[in-house]
Parts: sequence; C-alpha cells; structure tokens
Amino acid sequence: MPRVFQEGLQELTFGLKTTPMNVPYAAILRVWREADEVPQFRDAWLWDHFLPIVGPKDGEVLEGWTLLTALAAQTTRLRLGLLVTSNRVRPPAVLGKIASTLDVISDGRLVMGLGAGGTHQPPDSGGIAGENPAAAEYAAYGLTLVPPAEGLARLRETVAILRGMWAEDVFDFDGRYYQLRQNRNEPKPIQRPGPPLLIGGWGDRMLRLVAEHADIWNIPGLPHNDFVLLADRLAVLDQACAAIGRDPSELSRSVQVTVSYDDLGGTRSVVRRLVELGFDHIVLSLPRPYPIRAAQLLADEVIAPVVDALPAA
Repeated sequence: MPRVFQEGLQELTFGLKTTPMNVPYAAILRVWREADEVPQFRDAWLWDHFLPIVGPKDGEVLEGWTLLTALAAQTTRLRLGLLVTSNRVRPPAVLGKIASTLDVISDGRLVMGLGAGGTHQPPDSGGIAGENPAAAEYAAYGLTLVPPAEGLARLRETVAILRGMWAEDVFDFDGRYYQLRQNRNEPKPIQRPGPPLLIGGWGDRMLRLVAEHADIWNIPGLPHNDFVLLADRLAVLDQACAAIGRDPSELSRSVQVTVSYDDLGGTRSVVRRLVELGFDHIVLSLPRPYPIRAAQLLADEVIAPVVDALPAA
C-alpha cells in the first residue's frame, strides 16, 4: 500500500472525511487521532460550510479552517485539507496566508482543496435534493452568490494569487476581481513551491481549469453522482488534458464515497468499481455517529480487500 492499479496512472491511495455537521469536536478529534495511526489512510478531510446543508437547520457546524488547524496540531502523519474550500468566503490573499500558516503548523502536510464556492444553481444540483442550500447559508453570513462563469473566473484568479504569494518575496496582482499591491507572505509554506492544489468540481469549464492548474481533481461520488456521470467526467478531463498537451497521468483523480456501516460489503463494491473506472484516490466519508476505531474498521473491511485484489506494483 499504495499500489499501482493501472498502467501509467497514479498509485491508489485512501482518505477519510469527517463532515463537521451535528457532531462534537471530541468525536472528530478521536477519529483523526485514530486515523493518524492507521497507515492505509494517507489523508483526512473536512468541509467548508457554516450551516447544515441537510437535517435540522439549527444544527451545530464547526468552521472548517479553524477546526483543521486544531486537528493539524494534534496529528503527525496525515496529510489534511478541506473538500473543498469555498472561494467565495475568504479573499484569496487572506486564504493564502491562512494556508501558509497551517502548512507551517502541520510541518508541510496541507493539501489546498479549493472550489468555486457559492454560485447560482438550479434546484437538485450536485446530488442535493431541493433548493440550493448555499442560498440560505450565504444570506445568513452576509455572503453573495455569483453566476457560475464569474465563480470560475474568480477561482482562476485565486489560483494565480496563491501560487504567486507562496513563491515570490513581493507579489503584485492585477485581475478583474482581485488586486494586490506589495503582498509579502512570510513565513512561506514549508512545501515548496507550495501545497499541492486539489480542485473540486465537474462542469466542462471547471475540468479545463483542473487540467491547466490542479495536482488533484476531486468529485463527489455515490450517492451524489452515479457511475455513468463519473465515467463521463473522467473522459472529459482526459480530453481537457489532451487539449493542452498535459500528460493525464500527472493528475490524480479523487472521489468521495459515503460509507455504509451496515453494508461495508456494498461500500467495498462501490470502491472497487470506482478504481476500475480510473480513480486513484478514494475518500471514505464517514456518516455520524462515528464507530469506535472507525479508521481501523474501514482499513480492514474496505481498503485491505480492495488493495489485495490489485496486481502488485
């Protein structure tokens, strides 16, 4: 572990996700500490929301970057990040400073997960039934939704800002949406030239941006997106790489899967199918409440059987 599963593609790795919604800090900390001792998990993840997107509207939600910093200080091995940071919440250079600080705190373990964030979307988008939950969330926190094209353009500028301020001593930026003058970002991230960039999303224009700039691409899998859509998006990403002359094997393909504790065999079958499709990074998303030693349970009952069935490197 990890093992090469298809000729010319990335090695197969696994992550774990704890969504900080209607769950206490102590429970999340327990799972992360346990996972830090389970070598089958390369990384662990949170999200970036302020209100519950399902269930009771008055449920508790912990802020993602604050929580991630606390967890980084209490783990030693796991790579870590948010799936994914909303680009609509924090100004790009402020986000770059936060990320730099967390990379220092974690001794170079941050993965910069990033997405367009709150944009105007029709009902039932993204595998979530009903109205776009971001509308109420953003209204509650004084944030604004933007058209999808603007969200993508802003994300493109953020990528350029992060890369620039992580690498350059003094950095200026003149974009349509963001401008910086004499940005100085010290200390720089431990990882040079900066943390690896994961971009989440699945529209055609987003996949072109992924092909151009990302180290890792992430998409929600089952139950939000089915195998047919996932296979189609993989093909579109390969086409986007080909269009710019990028070797597709340079880009890791990551997918999230919601675990069923009552049907770990079914979860295992889903993971096998995703690996067959071409995903090399599987993030196992844990429903609440978390079982005791959940990470070891998944390593034994899901990861090990899948990996053991792969050809040796």
